[in-house]
Amino acid sequence: MAVELDHVRAFLAIVRRGGFTRASTSLHLSQPAISRRIRLLERQLGAALFERVHGGALLTDAGRAFLPHAEALFASMRDGMDAVEALRGTSRGNVTLAIVGTLASTSLTERLRRFRDAHPGVDLRIQTALSAEVSDLVRRGDATLGLRYELDPHPDLVASRVHDEPMVPVCSPYHRLATARRVEPAALAGEQWLAFPARPGAVREPYSAALEDRLAGCGLAASTIVRIDSLTAQKRMVEAGFGLALLPASSCREELRSGALRELGVAALHATIPVALIHRRHAFQSGAMRALMAMLVAWPRKP
Repeated sequence: MAVELDHVRAFLAIVRRGGFTRASTSLHLSQPAISRRIRLLERQLGAALFERVHGGALLTDAGRAFLPHAEALFASMRDGMDAVEALRGTSRGNVTLAIVGTLASTSLTERLRRFRDAHPGVDLRIQTALSAEVSDLVRRGDATLGLRYELDPHPDLVASRVHDEPMVPVCSPYHRLATARRVEPAALAGEQWLAFPARPGAVREPYSAALEDRLAGCGLAASTIVRIDSLTAQKRMVEAGFGLALLPASSCREELRSGALRELGVAALHATIPVALIHRRHAFQSGAMRALMAMLVAWPRKP
């Protein structure tokens, strides 16, 4: 049975965009054209792939079974294109790096600038996402490499620890404990904390997990945690006195230096989150990809 690649491309667009209308926009096709491709694909497979619902489309059992194979097909196609591109030499090609957005506040950005300057023929593209989304982008072949928090045990990925991100507890400069050199955890009873929200059905984001685990270890598991989906918003709310937070040291360095935030002297609340470099296990490794991997592996573990 021969399956048309355009039909599979339409299927993946609907999955990733969440509906037929948004998929048609992303592929620059009319919605009837998208629907026709899916009908033909479903006819070839002998099963319905989507259930149309208000505002989108949901995968059926058959659609969920077909999805990883469709993703693998297009990831393999990208490998083939990279292999041909590699014939032009190791100093040329396209590399897409998916990173957790907060890593842009670390020394990583300077290393990427140096890589770009040293390899002017390489088109380095950056995408930002949450850790789980970084893994999805790499696994599907939408990103060549990924930098995420914590190792990913998925069998289709290879993960290696390349950096450690320290986390520090912070408060407003006007907080009652802002000037204390040493604070006992019990002194924080009743305090409100800010953290990222959890996505339904998803593994906890490392920031939130680190905070919750440290609070539990200090006997503060009953603390109120307000969920804020933006790191910048968390910092601004802490500055204004609406709570405490456990933040990446690199992302609040300027605020600590200027005095807009103060580090709480609670040693038990300090944490370190590992940063992992990931790539697809069977991906074609172009010269440009290997060069970027070498630069990232050489990123100092300790900031």
